[in-house]
Amino acid sequence: MPVNVDDVVQLLCHISQLKRMKAAVKGSRAGALLVIPTALLGGLMAGPPGIAVGGACGGLIGAWMTAGKFKPVPQILWELSPAEKKKLYDKAIVILRNIHWTDIAQLTDLVMSNYDFQQKLLTLLTNYLTKDLGMKIQY
Repeated sequence: MPVNVDDVVQLLCHISQLKRMKAAVKGSRAGALLVIPTALLGGLMAGPPGIAVGGACGGLIGAWMTAGKFKPVPQILWELSPAEKKKLYDKAIVILRNIHWTDIAQLTDLVMSNYDFQQKLLTLLTNYLTKDLGMKIQY
């Protein structure tokens, strides 16, 4: 029986909550936002060598700012855009395609009683967060 996208997201939230998963965006994004202004400032103050030093400093500051800022994975999943939720749903439904259920409660019970399904969905979720969204996972 096909389920809607939110049902699959709810299932993945349940699994990630049991594993106490948290995730954070790697420092490269914040660093990238700081690299341009710090490189520009360094270039204005010290010429070409200042560009390199300013860019490096901006990257380090950005990485430091995001270090340790982890959010619970269920919160991250519910904050995904509809397109990202659909992308995650499409990947999860490949794993769930041979399971027959009547509602989300039964699906959750079936998955939670089968270690293999749990591990496959956990691996899928970890890969999605790290590779597709560029996040760092903490358990």
